[in-house]
Amino acid sequence: MIDFENISAEFLELASEVRLKILFDLIKKPSRVTTMAKKFNVTAQEIHRNFERMVNTGLIIKQEDNSYGLTTFGRTICTQIYSVSFLSQNKKYLTTHGFGNLPPKFLRRIGDLSDSQEIIGVSKVLETWKKIYRSADEYIFNVLDETPLDLIELMIKRVKRGTKYRHIISENASIPKGRKKLLEKSGFYPLLKAEKIQRRMLNTVQISVIINEKSAGLMFPDLSGKPDLRSMFYSQDESFREWCSDYFKYCWNSSDPFKEFKLQE
Repeated sequence: MIDFENISAEFLELASEVRLKILFDLIKKPSRVTTMAKKFNVTAQEIHRNFERMVNTGLIIKQEDNSYGLTTFGRTICTQIYSVSFLSQNKKYLTTHGFGNLPPKFLRRIGDLSDSQEIIGVSKVLETWKKIYRSADEYIFNVLDETPLDLIELMIKRVKRGTKYRHIISENASIPKGRKKLLEKSGFYPLLKAEKIQRRMLNTVQISVIINEKSAGLMFPDLSGKPDLRSMFYSQDESFREWCSDYFKYCWNSSDPFKEFKLQE
């Protein structure tokens, strides 16, 4: 059962720009009152007052050398603030987008996406998508509702150079005309037979991810649950890429064998 009274008290302690800055500075190393006061250009008295307040609430502790450091509680609280940061930074985006059928365990890790940039516009999204493909050496993993023809050609070029490709697509995916002819012409099927390309299916795809060993792109659906290619979160940050990779693995393990007859141009 959630103790709302105590939790609200913790939020009250965090409702200070100065205290938040202090906490995140102490992640790096312990600090003294005078050092922190100079760094943030405030009086030593103000820093001391906030230090004492956070000591009393268990966020930090005074050490034997009179410096202050984070407690386990304080350090862990800092990791949770990234979730609030991501949601706060993207409030406008979330008025038109949702998290679709995202499992709660990934929603609890939403702070891992905080170090990313939003790419806006279909053309810019596609260019970023291509960038992820072109920069891949080891692998490309996708969860997609559709794949544009020019990206298919780019993917096959990478696979022929030795890049591993795994693809999950929706059963009701939007398939561009001429796809089958392009796959035959480009040498797709021999690569598929050699298992250099692997593909599976989900009943529906709401959240799209494109990942390589260096970067990742992530697209959430609109409020109706329909995939939206007009914007993408992109990052080379390890936590962001790991979140996307774990989501791909979850989808891969939940997917069904690929069935060509379910796709229609």
